[in-house]
Amino acid sequence: MILVVCIITGIIFLAPVDPAQLTFGQRSDVSTVKAKTAELGLDQPLYVQLGRYLTDVSPIAVLEINPENARKYGYQVIWPWADGRALVGKVPYLRESFQSGRPVSEILTDAIPTTALLATAAMLLAIFLGVLFGIISALRPNSWIDHCISVVSVFGYSLPSYVAAMLFALVFGFALSHWTGLEIQGSLRVIDDFGEWQWRWQNLILPALALGLRPVALITQLTRSTMLEVLTQDFVRTARAKGLSEKVVLVKHALRNALNPLISAISGWFAALLTGAFFVESVFNFKGLGDVTVQALLNFDIPVVLGSVLFTSSVFIAINILSDILYAWADPRVKLS
Repeated sequence: MILVVCIITGIIFLAPVDPAQLTFGQRSDVSTVKAKTAELGLDQPLYVQLGRYLTDVSPIAVLEINPENARKYGYQVIWPWADGRALVGKVPYLRESFQSGRPVSEILTDAIPTTALLATAAMLLAIFLGVLFGIISALRPNSWIDHCISVVSVFGYSLPSYVAAMLFALVFGFALSHWTGLEIQGSLRVIDDFGEWQWRWQNLILPALALGLRPVALITQLTRSTMLEVLTQDFVRTARAKGLSEKVVLVKHALRNALNPLISAISGWFAALLTGAFFVESVFNFKGLGDVTVQALLNFDIPVVLGSVLFTSSVFIAINILSDILYAWADPRVKLS
């Protein structure tokens, strides 16, 4: 995560854009922009800006003990020093948005649940259809069903998510909207005519389909290849020779031994769906983390961009650790040590 912060901060620092100028728009004078630049700390060298940001987001830091830092960080003193500073523990401070002045943690808290619902729906759809189609293909290799599933899965994996999103929006949200009842654009939560928030669950369908199309194709191909390999193993023939039902052989013996590569694929895709979905959310005007990040990039809102990237990297790290733990659950040959 430190490496991610360093890379993104370096890219932002080298970009020929003035964030302070963007906070005021076109109507601003030079002295006002300079004052805002100094207030935001953007007039400092890169290593100073980077060190200050790492201090803000670190859960443990050395800070001066004063009311301003107490208000900003809400720290707990771990080890007091003699020069008015102390080693403290605190909640990571993601700063405030340059554009709105809202805390970045508050902005992300509003956006993440919507994207989490979208990613979860897309991933559950991908797991169910991918495993189902993969098993059917493995049980009927080289049949017409196997060929049809292979062609569809290759097409689905080759189709970028944003292209699928536009096609679904045009076909099901516009041309066939009188049959489907779906809208071409819309977020999960909208404000009605009375100023109250309402949930529009139907707006989750098309983004989830567009986002889950590529994982469905990948999981289908991966399930097919691993199941074909496992079904030829001696322990499967032994299970069948014992008179076990085909369902028990497939689910308890074959599928469980084919789970390890599936766990790798599913965990990686879920992390990508949870933290990405930028283009799909933009196509459907789905107000989630992707939409927030895109708008922050367009406005050069550095704290929001860095907060989104930090959340993304933390999710990837957490899901990779979880997938390692799931290996031991799925495969008795793998042990946690």
